[in-house]
Amino acid sequence: MFTDKQNQLLKYNLDGNRVKTRQQGNITLSYLEGYDIIDTANFAFGFGNWSYSVTLLEQVSEELNQNQNRVIGYKAIVSVTVYDLHHKATVTREDVGFGTGIARDYASAHESGAKEAVTDGLKRAFRTFGNQFGNALYDKSQKHVDHTPTQPQQIPQTQSQPHAQSQDPYAPLRQLGMDVVEQNGELVVTGSTYGKQQHIKPLGFRWDASRKVWYQPIGQEAA
Repeated sequence: MFTDKQNQLLKYNLDGNRVKTRQQGNITLSYLEGYDIIDTANFAFGFGNWSYSVTLLEQVSEELNQNQNRVIGYKAIVSVTVYDLHHKATVTREDVGFGTGIARDYASAHESGAKEAVTDGLKRAFRTFGNQFGNALYDKSQKHVDHTPTQPQQIPQTQSQPHAQSQDPYAPLRQLGMDVVEQNGELVVTGSTYGKQQHIKPLGFRWDASRKVWYQPIGQEAA
């Protein structure tokens, strides 16, 4: 169903820099944001190789809080389908999500509650694909979450460093364990690139989903 690269990616530990936290009573909850899950699905499977549908969306509660705001609860059942590269095989997962909308007016409360429920259902359906989709956060020890900072340590600059940086624009990538090599008339980023898009894109590289590589034609290198 999945390629070797996809299977390897799904087995990686979750990058702790993607994890967000919030307080719920006396408990600190760890979670991944909805946009992060979608970005990860696009990265792992390809933009056209997955889809989702809402099979159920219904209101389950309504009340007024102490501030006289509407508090409306929604339940959603979300189904996620992932295709292989040839769209000949699929894997479908389904889960339930819950959302609460709080607002003065009915429309805003309904809107936020419904959206939150769908996003929650989407995240819960995707977590069955493993660590990269947040399943590692359900383990209290978080042994499959990598909390090692991805940002390199700041090194005090010397007079020679600005010159060295200007001669090697890809030095920041090498500090993060990646490299840039020439292949068939292109520059290609090698090494562990997952979760480091924010360091790669500004240097002019583009993501090729079919080859699962970051690349740029020679002649368009970063200045």
